[in-house]
Amino acid sequence: MGKQIKLKKRGDTFHMVRHVPVRYRSVEPRKEVWITLRLDSESLARQKAEQVWSKTIAAWEAKLAGDTGDAEKAFEAAHNLAQARGYRWLTASEVAKLPNEELLDRVAAVIANDQPDRKEAKALLGAAKEPAITVKRALELYWELAAEKSIGKSDDQIRRWKNPRIKAMNNFIKVVGNKALSEITRDDMLDFRDWWSKHLAKGMTANSANKDIGYVESTLRLVEEKKRLGLILPFGKLTFSEDGDDRKRPAFSETWIKDKLLAKGALDKLNAEARAVVHAIVNTGARPSEIVGLLPHHIRLDHDVPHIEIKAEGKQTKNKPSRRVIPLVGVSLEAFRQFPKGFPTYRFKDRISDTVNKFLRENGLLETEEHTLYGLRHSFEDRMLHAKIDERVRRDLMGHSLAGRERYGAGATLVHARDLLAAIAH
Repeated sequence: MGKQIKLKKRGDTFHMVRHVPVRYRSVEPRKEVWITLRLDSESLARQKAEQVWSKTIAAWEAKLAGDTGDAEKAFEAAHNLAQARGYRWLTASEVAKLPNEELLDRVAAVIANDQPDRKEAKALLGAAKEPAITVKRALELYWELAAEKSIGKSDDQIRRWKNPRIKAMNNFIKVVGNKALSEITRDDMLDFRDWWSKHLAKGMTANSANKDIGYVESTLRLVEEKKRLGLILPFGKLTFSEDGDDRKRPAFSETWIKDKLLAKGALDKLNAEARAVVHAIVNTGARPSEIVGLLPHHIRLDHDVPHIEIKAEGKQTKNKPSRRVIPLVGVSLEAFRQFPKGFPTYRFKDRISDTVNKFLRENGLLETEEHTLYGLRHSFEDRMLHAKIDERVRRDLMGHSLAGRERYGAGATLVHARDLLAAIAH
C-alpha cells in the first residue's frame, strides 16, 4: 500500500493524495482527494496515512449504506459515518447545544468542494431521521440483537425461549396496537397493565402477568439500546404483587410414591420410555428436561458406580451448578438399564411433562390437582433433607447453587453419594 500513497505538502502540512476507487464515485464526486494528515513530518505522515485512508474508506462505505430506503439502515449508516469521521453521534437538538467551537467544527466538516454534503450533514449535524421501528418490527430485530442468548440451546429450547416473548408482544399489540416505539406512551403501558388486571380477576396469576410485562419491557429496551434510538421508554412500576401467588409445585408424599406411582401395574398403560423417565426422576431428582436430554454417552452403566452426567451438550443447562453427575440406584438404575441410550422419543422436545401429567391426571395418580411430574424432584430433595444428608451434597445432586457461597473442594465422591442415596431409594 505504501507505493500507492502520495504525500504532498501544502504550507507546513503534509496531505495524502489518492484516486477515489470506482466503487465510491457515487458518494464522492472528486476523482482525486487531498486528505490532510495534520503533520509536518513526512515519516510520521506516512505512518499515519494508512490509518487515515482506512477511516476514509469506512466513511464512504457508510455513505453507500445510507443510499437506501430502509430507514433503519440509513440511520445506522449515519451513526457509522459520524464515527468514521471521528465524531460522536448526536441528535440535531444535541448538536445545537454544543459549544460554538465544536459546532462550527462539525459544520465545516460537512462542506466539500464549497458545497454542503447532505450525508455528512445527516451524520455530523444529527439530521438523520430516527427510524420508526414498530413493536412488531422490534420483536423481529430482537432475535438478531439477542442472538447470543440462543447459543448452546437445542431447537426445542429456542422454541421455548421464543414463544413466551412472542405471546407477550402479541398481547401488547392487541391492547395498544402496532405502534412505533417513539409513539408508545405511559398511558399505553397502563392500558396494558389494566388489560392484565382484568385477566387476574378471571383467575390468571400475577406471575403470568409480570412475565408478560417483563418480556415486553426487555424486548423494547434492548432494541432501543442496540439501535441507539435515544428514546426514553415509559416503563416502571407496572408489575403486580405476587403475594399469595405461590405456585410452587408440591412434592409427592413418600406414601403416594410407594403405594400409587410405583405400585405394580400402575404405569403399565404409559408408554415404556415415559414410564422409565418417571422412574429415572424418582431417585435422581433430575428435571424431566434433563433426563430426556441425556445423550447415550452421558449414561454410564459400565462404571464402578453407574451414573448419569448432566451437561450442556445439544442444549443449555439451566445454570452452571446444573452441570453434575448423579449416581443411579433403585428404580432409576433399572430405568436406565432398560434404556441405556436414553429417551430419543422425547430428547430435546418439550413433550415429556405433558405426556406424563396427562396420564397421571386421567388415571387418578396425581396426589392433588396441583401436583405434576416435577413434584418428584421436590420429593427427592425432601427425602435427602429428612435423611440429614449434608447441604453441600444435596445441592450438588440437585444442581442448586450453594446459597451464595463459593464451592471449595470436589464434594462427595460418587461412591459416597451412591451410598447415601441407596439408603433412601425406592
